[in-house]
Amino acid sequence: MTQKQTQQQLEKNLENLVEIINLEAIQQLPKATEHFISDLHGEFEAFDHILRNCSGVISLKVKDLFDGILSEEQQQELCFYIYYPEDLLANLEKTNQEWYKLLDELVQLTRFVSTKYTRSKVRKALPKYFAYILEELLYKYDETENKEQYYNSIYVTIVDLNLANDFAIVLANLIQRFVVDHLHVLGDIYDRGPDPDKIMDRLMEVPSLDIQLGNHDLIWIGAFSGSIPCLCNVLRITLRYGHTALMEKYGIDLARLAKYGERYYDDNKAFRPRGDNEELTEEEILDITRMHQAISIMQFKVEGETIKRRPEFNMEDRLLFSKLSEDRQTLVIDGKEYPLSNTCFQKVYEENPYELTLGEELVLRDLLHQFQTSEKLQRHIAFLVNEGTLYQTYNGNLLFHGCIPCDQNGEFLEITLEGQQYSGRALMDYFANCIHKAYDNPNTHDDFATDVVWYLWCGEASNLFGKKTMKTFERYFSDDKELHHEAKNPYYELRNQEAFCIKLLNEFGLSDEGYIINGHTPVKTLKGELPIKANGKMLVIDGGLAKPYQKETGIAGYTLVDNSHETYLVAHHAFTTKEDAIANYRDILPTKEVVTKRSLRAHVLHTDIGRTLVQQANRLRYASGFGDRPSVEG
Repeated sequence: MTQKQTQQQLEKNLENLVEIINLEAIQQLPKATEHFISDLHGEFEAFDHILRNCSGVISLKVKDLFDGILSEEQQQELCFYIYYPEDLLANLEKTNQEWYKLLDELVQLTRFVSTKYTRSKVRKALPKYFAYILEELLYKYDETENKEQYYNSIYVTIVDLNLANDFAIVLANLIQRFVVDHLHVLGDIYDRGPDPDKIMDRLMEVPSLDIQLGNHDLIWIGAFSGSIPCLCNVLRITLRYGHTALMEKYGIDLARLAKYGERYYDDNKAFRPRGDNEELTEEEILDITRMHQAISIMQFKVEGETIKRRPEFNMEDRLLFSKLSEDRQTLVIDGKEYPLSNTCFQKVYEENPYELTLGEELVLRDLLHQFQTSEKLQRHIAFLVNEGTLYQTYNGNLLFHGCIPCDQNGEFLEITLEGQQYSGRALMDYFANCIHKAYDNPNTHDDFATDVVWYLWCGEASNLFGKKTMKTFERYFSDDKELHHEAKNPYYELRNQEAFCIKLLNEFGLSDEGYIINGHTPVKTLKGELPIKANGKMLVIDGGLAKPYQKETGIAGYTLVDNSHETYLVAHHAFTTKEDAIANYRDILPTKEVVTKRSLRAHVLHTDIGRTLVQQANRLRYASGFGDRPSVEG
């Protein structure tokens, strides 16, 4: 070996040894904070408020640092400067001294909340144009008079150059970034609320997150992937809540559907848009009502065809057009007649009730083409498919949106698909594969994978639906509450049992120490339901942001925070508007329900990332002659 090669080898060994020092030191840092939120349902302002204040974590950090220094009113004001810096700091009239004070408070808080991270990670988060100044201020170790004038000069010059506002906004955004290291979104970004597109844009800016897909997200993915039944469901729900503006934002023109609706349908109270529609004129409401009827009938037709070509779905009981009486005024089920109201079956023909008319087919072709060529929707669906999963195991916990379908005895529900039986985790993996297969082949509309995506919306063995039958037809056309009942999967009773929850954790390769974190079903606190179940093994965090749910829940749902000291749920009150929150400083002062209070602080070593760092360090130790050969797992 030449002298040069020897020198290179020594340098390589030294590089490995330094990396071992780095990897093993990082393991001793405190575990970073995780933030869990679910069921956003298009309510952007409420979601954005929760994200900005990190479910109240920022207010706690401000109190920790400034209690006894700032009054409660001053702490609250500082919090809102951090939450909404662009709104509150722009053109803010402050004296130079007041700016120095505010900037110094923001710097102190940024330093305080960034101490969990390596300097390298913090440096990467700093905007380039302020990076040097920020590093000097954040790593201010010289408290003697040697550099006092140096630090003061930084603040003075920032204010003198009219950069105080920009610098404060940067600091506020850094605080939001450092307070929470990772965001978990447990599904249902779409439907009911008006602005899921804004939520998607916001999520695409989050530096570290994972998404567990919800049933409402799935039908949007399905619609984009060529599932005509999913497309109809997306449009029906959008029209049901009067959110035609959302279609406009995605560049989707409903003119052809509106023309078809006007030609064949009249006003119908069952199909008038729900919720707050004060901005809609009576003419617009009538247009929506007609389109709503038209797309619903198309939905029942294309779903019927899907059911007929997929007998393995076992959904023949949903062929309800075949159960209509001859005069279309009653529904005959098991020999019993149920009267119908608000019917609109004029384009349902007795000889073939599931066949689309030429007009319907042209409308659906037009809408599908628009969905698949919408640039904005393409970006959002690509992000959902690439970042979304049906379940996630993270730091020993199991995250998913809906349920794990099972029978009354707690055995996982089996279904035979493409000649193979699936249940439990294997079924979810199969469903996930179908989602990607359908997305990758958007021009095939009736292939098995695409039909499975629709089955995930309403099938009995779907982990996202969680019920035996979806009663959309009955809810529109019958006043009989007996027909409306949708029986839940036994999972929702069994999840109250600790043994069942441990079985679920083990099914996904996790130990008894973890939690199951579950979205999808709002916690009905008015009826005494609790979000912590099964002796703390099951945590239900439906965000409850959808306003229709809040009459049942009494609150706006729960989020979850998991930091190095504790895991706790945060109960939210109903959100009004961003303007009201800013004007009246309506903050989330968390009503905490502690799930776990750790006797010893958790460190990076105890996380999934920590285990990866251990493996990397062990391999380098072995390669450098400072350790044994790593195990196969390592």
